[in-house]
Amino acid sequence: MPGVLAGSASVEDVSLRSVTARKLVIASVCAACFVVCCGLAWWQWQRYSSAGGSFQNLGYVLQWPLFGLFPLFAVWRIRKLNQQERARRSQQDEAESEQARGGRVEPPAASVRGSAAPARPSVRKDTETDDALAEYNRYLAELNARDREET
Repeated sequence: MPGVLAGSASVEDVSLRSVTARKLVIASVCAACFVVCCGLAWWQWQRYSSAGGSFQNLGYVLQWPLFGLFPLFAVWRIRKLNQQERARRSQQDEAESEQARGGRVEPPAASVRGSAAPARPSVRKDTETDDALAEYNRYLAELNARDREET
Protein backbone atom coordinates (compact mmCIF):
# COMPACT_ATOMS: atom_id res chain seq x y z
CA MET A 1 0.00 0.00 0.00
CA PRO A 2 1.31 3.41 -0.80
CA GLY A 3 1.70 5.72 2.17
CA VAL A 4 2.03 2.91 4.74
CA LEU A 5 5.46 2.47 6.23
CA ALA A 6 6.88 -1.01 6.48
CA GLY A 7 6.89 -2.21 10.06
CA SER A 8 4.22 0.26 11.22
CA ALA A 9 1.61 -0.95 13.67
CA SER A 10 -2.07 -0.20 13.90
CA VAL A 11 -3.72 1.29 16.96
CA GLU A 12 -5.15 -2.12 17.87
CA ASP A 13 -1.68 -3.71 17.76
CA VAL A 14 -0.18 -1.02 20.00
CA SER A 15 -3.11 -1.23 22.41
CA LEU A 16 -2.86 -5.03 22.55
CA ARG A 17 0.89 -4.87 23.18
CA SER A 18 0.52 -2.30 25.97
CA VAL A 19 -2.24 -4.33 27.64
CA THR A 20 -0.16 -7.50 27.37
CA ALA A 21 2.91 -5.71 28.75
CA ARG A 22 0.83 -4.28 31.59
CA LYS A 23 -0.53 -7.72 32.47
CA LEU A 24 2.98 -9.18 32.43
CA VAL A 25 4.26 -6.44 34.75
CA ILE A 26 1.37 -6.98 37.17
CA ALA A 27 1.90 -10.75 37.13
CA SER A 28 5.64 -10.41 37.69
CA VAL A 29 5.14 -7.96 40.58
CA CYS A 30 2.65 -10.38 42.18
CA ALA A 31 5.07 -13.28 41.72
CA ALA A 32 7.99 -11.25 43.09
CA CYS A 33 5.95 -10.27 46.17
CA PHE A 34 5.04 -13.89 46.79
CA VAL A 35 8.63 -15.11 46.40
CA VAL A 36 10.00 -12.40 48.70
CA CYS A 37 7.34 -13.06 51.33
CA CYS A 38 7.95 -16.82 51.18
CA GLY A 39 11.65 -16.08 51.68
CA LEU A 40 10.79 -14.00 54.73
CA ALA A 41 8.60 -16.84 56.02
CA TRP A 42 11.54 -19.23 55.62
CA TRP A 43 13.77 -16.78 57.50
CA GLN A 44 11.23 -16.59 60.34
CA TRP A 45 11.04 -20.40 60.38
CA GLN A 46 14.82 -20.53 60.79
CA ARG A 47 14.58 -18.08 63.69
CA TYR A 48 11.75 -20.09 65.25
CA SER A 49 13.80 -23.29 64.96
CA SER A 50 16.84 -21.70 66.60
CA ALA A 51 17.42 -21.74 70.35
CA GLY A 52 16.14 -18.19 70.80
CA GLY A 53 13.03 -18.62 68.65
CA SER A 54 9.59 -17.71 69.97
CA PHE A 55 5.98 -18.25 69.05
CA GLN A 56 6.00 -14.75 67.56
CA ASN A 57 8.39 -16.06 64.90
CA LEU A 58 5.99 -18.94 64.24
CA GLY A 59 3.18 -16.44 63.81
CA TYR A 60 5.21 -14.58 61.22
CA VAL A 61 5.87 -17.86 59.44
CA LEU A 62 2.13 -18.15 58.93
CA GLN A 63 1.57 -14.47 58.09
CA TRP A 64 4.25 -13.84 55.46
CA PRO A 65 2.77 -16.13 52.78
CA LEU A 66 -0.59 -14.43 53.27
CA PHE A 67 1.08 -11.05 52.79
CA GLY A 68 2.61 -12.42 49.60
CA LEU A 69 -0.79 -13.51 48.29
CA PHE A 70 -2.44 -10.15 48.98
CA PRO A 71 -1.34 -8.45 45.70
CA LEU A 72 -2.83 -11.36 43.77
CA PHE A 73 -6.08 -11.00 45.73
CA ALA A 74 -6.13 -7.24 45.07
CA VAL A 75 -5.68 -7.78 41.31
CA TRP A 76 -8.44 -10.42 41.32
CA ARG A 77 -10.80 -8.13 43.27
CA ILE A 78 -10.17 -5.11 41.02
CA ARG A 79 -10.74 -7.28 37.94
CA LYS A 80 -14.00 -8.61 39.37
CA LEU A 81 -15.23 -5.09 40.22
CA ASN A 82 -14.35 -3.89 36.71
CA GLN A 83 -16.32 -6.77 35.17
CA GLN A 84 -19.33 -5.91 37.33
CA GLU A 85 -19.09 -2.26 36.32
CA ARG A 86 -18.92 -3.20 32.62
CA ALA A 87 -21.96 -5.46 33.03
CA ARG A 88 -23.89 -2.67 34.77
CA ARG A 89 -22.97 -0.19 32.04
CA SER A 90 -24.00 -2.60 29.29
CA GLN A 91 -27.37 -3.12 31.01
CA GLN A 92 -27.86 0.63 31.20
CA ASP A 93 -26.84 1.07 27.56
CA GLU A 94 -29.28 -1.64 26.46
CA ALA A 95 -32.08 -0.02 28.45
CA GLU A 96 -31.30 3.42 27.01
CA SER A 97 -31.17 2.09 23.45
CA GLU A 98 -34.50 0.30 23.96
CA GLN A 99 -36.06 3.50 25.29
CA ALA A 100 -34.65 5.44 22.35
CA ARG A 101 -36.36 2.97 19.99
CA GLY A 102 -39.64 3.70 21.73
CA GLY A 103 -39.98 0.51 23.72
CA ARG A 104 -40.83 0.54 27.38
CA VAL A 105 -38.15 -1.07 29.52
CA GLU A 106 -37.90 -1.29 33.26
CA PRO A 107 -34.65 0.18 34.58
CA PRO A 108 -32.01 -2.33 35.68
CA ALA A 109 -32.49 -3.69 39.16
CA ALA A 110 -30.87 -1.56 41.82
CA SER A 111 -29.59 -4.52 43.76
CA VAL A 112 -27.42 -6.38 41.28
CA ARG A 113 -25.57 -9.19 42.96
CA GLY A 114 -22.39 -7.75 44.41
CA SER A 115 -23.32 -4.15 43.65
CA ALA A 116 -21.69 -1.41 45.64
CA ALA A 117 -24.99 0.17 46.74
CA PRO A 118 -27.49 -2.35 48.10
CA ALA A 119 -31.15 -1.47 48.40
CA ARG A 120 -32.03 0.34 51.62
CA PRO A 121 -34.07 -1.66 54.08
CA SER A 122 -37.46 -0.33 55.04
CA VAL A 123 -37.70 1.22 58.50
CA ARG A 124 -40.52 0.15 60.76
CA LYS A 125 -41.64 2.79 63.22
CA ASP A 126 -42.08 1.34 66.70
CA THR A 127 -43.81 3.91 68.92
CA GLU A 128 -43.24 1.94 72.13
CA THR A 129 -39.49 1.93 71.56
CA ASP A 130 -39.56 5.60 70.56
CA ASP A 131 -41.34 6.52 73.82
CA ALA A 132 -38.79 4.59 75.85
CA LEU A 133 -35.97 6.22 73.91
CA ALA A 134 -37.43 9.68 74.49
CA GLU A 135 -37.75 8.97 78.23
CA TYR A 136 -34.15 7.76 78.34
CA ASN A 137 -32.95 10.87 76.50
CA ARG A 138 -34.85 13.08 79.00
CA TYR A 139 -33.16 11.22 81.85
CA LEU A 140 -29.71 11.73 80.29
CA ALA A 141 -30.46 15.44 79.80
CA GLU A 142 -31.47 15.71 83.47
CA LEU A 143 -28.24 14.01 84.58
CA ASN A 144 -26.24 16.33 82.35
CA ALA A 145 -27.98 19.37 83.83
CA ARG A 146 -27.25 18.15 87.39
CA ASP A 147 -23.62 17.55 86.48
CA ARG A 148 -23.29 21.08 85.09
CA GLU A 149 -24.86 22.56 88.27
CA GLU A 150 -22.32 20.75 90.46
CA THR A 151 -19.32 22.05 88.50
